[in-house]
Formats: sequence, C-alpha cells, structure tokens
Amino acid sequence: MVTAQAPITRRMLGYWELFYALVYIGAAVAALLDPGYPTASRIGSVLLLAAQAAWYWLAGHRPLSASDHDQSVPLRAGLRWFCGALVLFCCAILLVGASAWVTPALLCQTFWLLPFRIAAPSVVLVSFAPTVRDIVAGDSAADVIPRFAPAAAIFAVLSLLLGYVLTRIGRDNEKQAELIASLEASRAEVARLSHEAGTSAERERLAREIHDTLAQGFTSIVALTQAAESELDNEREAARRHLALATRTARENLAEARAMVGALTPTALGSSSLAEAVRRQAKLFTDVSGTAASCTIGDPLPTLETAKEVVLLRAVQEALANVRRHAAASTVEVRLLASEHGVMLSVHDDGKGFAADAAATGFGLAGMRSRAEQVGGTLTIHSGIDEGTKLVVEVPS
Repeated sequence: MVTAQAPITRRMLGYWELFYALVYIGAAVAALLDPGYPTASRIGSVLLLAAQAAWYWLAGHRPLSASDHDQSVPLRAGLRWFCGALVLFCCAILLVGASAWVTPALLCQTFWLLPFRIAAPSVVLVSFAPTVRDIVAGDSAADVIPRFAPAAAIFAVLSLLLGYVLTRIGRDNEKQAELIASLEASRAEVARLSHEAGTSAERERLAREIHDTLAQGFTSIVALTQAAESELDNEREAARRHLALATRTARENLAEARAMVGALTPTALGSSSLAEAVRRQAKLFTDVSGTAASCTIGDPLPTLETAKEVVLLRAVQEALANVRRHAAASTVEVRLLASEHGVMLSVHDDGKGFAADAAATGFGLAGMRSRAEQVGGTLTIHSGIDEGTKLVVEVPS
C-alpha cells in the first residue's frame, strides 16, 4: 500500500490545524472585503472556502488522526481529499481572486496527506492555479504570465522546499517513535530477564539453605529417632538421650526455618560467635553420630563480615553431615584458624574417602563451592580411596 511520507503526531496536528484555521479565516475576510467583485461572488467565495475547510475536516483530518497517528495516510484517501480540495479551491479563486490567500494551508495539507513524489507536482499545480485563473477570467496571457508566473514559480519552489523539510521532519519523528518503542521493548525485556535471573538466584540460594540446614537437620532427626526406637526396650536412658537430641535438633531446624523466611542471619550466629557455633556443630556431630570430633579454634581470629561467617558455618555443617552419612570415620578433626589472607576452616576425617572425580558431583559440595566463591573464597578437597577426606574452605577477611 502506498502511503503519505510519514505519520503526524497529535500535538503537531493540533498546531497545524490552528494555522489552517487562521489561514481560512484570513482568506475569507480578504475575499469578503475585496471591492473588485460583486457581493454574490464574494459570498459564494466565502462559502466555497468554508466548504474547503469542512472537506479537509472530513476527508483530511480523519485519516491523519486515525490509528493514534502511528499509520501514514493511505494514498487513496489522500488523493480523494486533494481532488475535492482542488475543485473547491479553483471555484473559489474563479469567483474572487483574493481567495488564493488560502493557498499556504492547501499546500501544507497536500504535503501531509500525499507522498512527496505526488505532492510535489500537486503543489506546482496549486501554485500556478491563480495565474491560470487570471487567464481564464479574460486577462491577456502575454500580460499575466510575465507578471505572475515568476512569482508563482518562486512560490512553488519555496513550497517544495518547505514540503521537503516537513516530510523529513515527519520521517525523523517516525524513526524516533520507532526507536522509543524499541527502547521501551528492550527495557521491558531487560526487566523480565532481570526478574528471571533474580528469581533463579533466589531459588538457588534457598535450595542451598534448605540443603545445608533443614535437610541436614531432618536427616539427624531421622537417625536419632531410629536409634531411640531400637533402644526403647533395653536401653531406655540412651533412647531418652537420643530423643532429647532429636527434639533439640527439631527446635534448631524450626528456628532456621523462621530465620530463612525472615531472611535473617542463621540462628547459630545470631546468638553466638562463629567460633562458638563451630564448636557447637562439632559437639552435635559427636552426640548424634557417636564419632569423636575434636575442634581447634585459633585465637585471635580476624573479624569477618556476616556473609563470610555464614559461608564457614554452612561449610562445617555440610562437611560433618557428609562424614556422618558417607565416611564411616572413627575420628574427625575440625579446625578454624587465621590464615595469611583471612580465615581457614578445615574438616579432616579418617574415613574411607572417595575418588577425586567424585568431588565434582553432589549438590552439597557444589553449593559449598558456590558460597565460597561468592565471597571471594576458595574450597579445596583432598581425598582418596581409604585415605580419608580433608575439606578446606578459606575466606578473605
């Protein structure tokens, strides 16, 4: 479909139509006050100018204002308007020559409603219409052409230049509108991707939190209740001790769950130092598993940010849980010491160990490594079949 050069914005259209109204009024006043014509001709010319204004409103304004100005005017609609406007214009200037004062409005409308390649010859036609009118009215062509043709030619050239500028402005506005729409779409896409990335990161964080806290706690509760169940008949005191440990672990799990929901610091760090929390984890491991776990704490330890303390606490929880489930160790050694760059946590057991390539699997180790890297730390694992395992996490101070 062939269309006009470019869409016109609502604000621009309002300004231009105010200009048209002033031109129509000025031309009507000039025609009405022209003493060189009969009263009937002057009134008829004013009525034709009014009809021309009404025709623009019906056949020109509506296509321009259609579709919220994001579509150019279809060629058929533009040609329909121009043919009607040209007929009314020619009739008006035939009655009263001063009606030609409406020409500026007609030319601007032509450039907005027709493609430039069609608007250009149309503008030339309108520019020379008053000259032709004088010849048709009976004036000598030899007299009219030298007097009015140069002025008409200059007027046509200036109109074409103005029309070219208008169409360029229209195209630039259209490109800017497309760019703005593209930027808005890009911004919406960035917002969507950021939301998805944030959701994914939060999901991963919660998965690590649940694995390192609640899942480990539930595993301990299951182990303790199973032990208590087997001891109910013959070792009631041991069963009570295991049930008490299960109750304490359940309470800690509940506190961790509440802290997780409230996005708070882990409860083990909320009421004590990192050193005390690590000692407590080692003691809990001994109570639950029956395997001796020694704990060595360096003094003094560098002060760490809460996020880095959380990394070390989660690491010792995960490491001891892995020892209890998989290592079959007889002794475990936990160390929390100052290092050259910060604080180092190591968990060393004498269990059955595992192959080096197995360290790459398992959500717990992957989560531990991810936590350490997020705070600029490192995770190192030394293990071999029947050689035990040593896990070292170091974070900067």
